[in-house]
Amino acid sequence: MTMQAALLSDTPDSESIQETAPVPTGPGFDELGLPGTLLRAVKDLGFATPTAIQAAAIPALLAGRDITGVAQTGTGKTAAFGLPLLAAIDPTPGVQALVLCPTRELAVQVADAISSFATALPDVSVIAIYGGTGFLPQRAALRAGAQVVVGTPGRIIDHLERGTLDLSGLRFLVLDEADEMLRMGFAEDVDRILSDAPNSRQAALFSATMPPAIRSIAAKHMTNPVDIAVSRQSSTVDSVRQIYAVVPFRDKVDALTRFLQVTEGDAAIVFVRTKEACDQVGTDLLARGVSAAVMNGDVPQKEREKIIERLRDGRLDVLVATDVAARGLDVDRIDLVVNFDAPGEPEAYVHRIGRTGRAGRTGTALTFFTPREMGRLRAIERATRGTLEQIVPPSPDEVTAHKAAMVLRKALTRLDVGRLGRQNRLIRDLLAESEITAEELAAALLALAAGDDGVERTPAVEPASFEKDRKTKVRSAAGDRPGRAARPPFGRRYRVAVGHRDGVRPAGIVGAIAGEGGVSGKDLGRIEIFDTFSTVEIAAELSPAALGRIANAKVSGRTLRIEPDREDAAGRRPWAGQRDSHGPRRDGQGFEHGHDHRPVRAGRGGR
Repeated sequence: MTMQAALLSDTPDSESIQETAPVPTGPGFDELGLPGTLLRAVKDLGFATPTAIQAAAIPALLAGRDITGVAQTGTGKTAAFGLPLLAAIDPTPGVQALVLCPTRELAVQVADAISSFATALPDVSVIAIYGGTGFLPQRAALRAGAQVVVGTPGRIIDHLERGTLDLSGLRFLVLDEADEMLRMGFAEDVDRILSDAPNSRQAALFSATMPPAIRSIAAKHMTNPVDIAVSRQSSTVDSVRQIYAVVPFRDKVDALTRFLQVTEGDAAIVFVRTKEACDQVGTDLLARGVSAAVMNGDVPQKEREKIIERLRDGRLDVLVATDVAARGLDVDRIDLVVNFDAPGEPEAYVHRIGRTGRAGRTGTALTFFTPREMGRLRAIERATRGTLEQIVPPSPDEVTAHKAAMVLRKALTRLDVGRLGRQNRLIRDLLAESEITAEELAAALLALAAGDDGVERTPAVEPASFEKDRKTKVRSAAGDRPGRAARPPFGRRYRVAVGHRDGVRPAGIVGAIAGEGGVSGKDLGRIEIFDTFSTVEIAAELSPAALGRIANAKVSGRTLRIEPDREDAAGRRPWAGQRDSHGPRRDGQGFEHGHDHRPVRAGRGGR
């Protein structure tokens, strides 16, 4: 894809800019009209050629114009408004510029970027204001005379209502990712902040899309704005390998686990649609031995910062996150993005895959589609003007072979270190006493090191395709019931006295049983949550003492009261006929979400 500023004609009183993306031999930052101090700062940071959004927006903003910019993450929009913002203010204490961001992470990232541009302006202070952290330090920074404030709408409103934030001297106002702010329910807060700001201030609005609601804000609060639209930089897309797999919903966690087991990259982000799914997928990965952390709207800010720091320094390799929580997340180590839940909008897909393939690195974007989601694949391919490559999830044998190859590489490295005399003697003694060969012994040791115990297992992930799903629908219409494949038993099934009415989640049940019963997460199988109770499969043998501790444990304020789950005399399970209290939801494309009157499934059988 080439990056080009496009003509927008949604508002008749707007002026449009059409600009071709600069190439390395084209104009540089010194031709955009930036003040000398900022120009030196830009060059010191290593920027040589402006991106399309920068080449179009910076001159317009320096000329005092309001602008609306349609730009995706990764197009350089922070510098596009950050540099003109700094050119519009002076060292006089007091808030002169305000940038609104939808999330805390994005606010911190934008504040850091603007601070890096302001290194040549020692008397200019940039602060980030957001919820989840102390109010008093923010108030102190404002009283100290910070000129640039980057914040989230909720906390900005909080400061306005307490009288600790004064916008009377505001000269420059930016709405970054405006569509996301509206999607998160900040419409009234944004309108309130814009209404409190002086009419004479300059404004810049940036959004990944420009729906009517955003146009309405521009028409109400901006003066004859210049409209600019750019597409994502081709280098970002070209550096990301885009692949997909067709996987039934129940098999997604198993497929994800295997992909992670055969991936040799540094770090991965797994995107899910909801906070509940975020918690559950994280729990399921931990139960399968994958070291993962979750980040969603319920995670406190201090914990988020710790998670991001662990991800950056290599102590954490897999992060499960929602779109909102991952806004503004910029970690160079990420070389795999997994769309566990296929995004409903192509724009969200572009945002997600932009988390990898950065800083000159290559990356991979893997998307799971259920057999019913061919429409989403086609929408993404139309939006990206490309074709995603279909692959098949790794088989158990492929995972084992990959682990064995890794063990061999480590063994060669260990050989170089030496000091293997004792091991050599043990091997010689064993070979002398037995009839096995050195090759057979090495093969057995390699199998053990790779986790291969020799037991043949049925592949948990069934091959699937869009075509197979269509055939299944035809058979179902003819009278066949599309059933679930037979699943090998996983320990014993127990019943606990908490369900949907208690607001319980699978993660809570897992935590209680593992904590009180001393059970490993790997020994917990499928969890099914119903209205008034839940069932859980446990492979480990539970002693009477462990059962007693689990029975007295509390989840969501209720005692578990665990007991074996039995079938009645008629062969029916005691809870037969009881349905999940949550009905199905459908998005704009007709795809189902939620439980669809089925129990929540976690652990071995699905999410």
